[in-house]
Amino acid sequence: MQTHPIIVYGIKNCDSVKKARAWLDGRQLGYRFHDYRVDGLEPALLQQFIDKLGMDAVLNQRSSSWRQLGDEQKSDLTPEKTLQLMLSIPTLIKRPIVAIGDQLLIGFNPDQYAAML
Repeated sequence: MQTHPIIVYGIKNCDSVKKARAWLDGRQLGYRFHDYRVDGLEPALLQQFIDKLGMDAVLNQRSSSWRQLGDEQKSDLTPEKTLQLMLSIPTLIKRPIVAIGDQLLIGFNPDQYAAML
């Protein structure tokens, strides 16, 4: 029985987000989907992700969005510069980020999801 609200953060057409949503749907677990492109992304929410998960976990440096950035954008990354980059280009955020109560999980990992629910 589900006791904590579940929120899936990401982008609708992301394969990992689709897998996470399908996994939750398959178990008939209710959740709210927060699409960065539709619902926006508040700096405070992104900072909360970074505080709990760490900048390296949240910033997806293996994404095509990261590879498309110029060297100037990738160099001298301060926490503030990185935060601003992710706010302006949400596809730089590793997806999905799943909030279960006050816990955050990043990426699609069915074993982690099952352990938290």
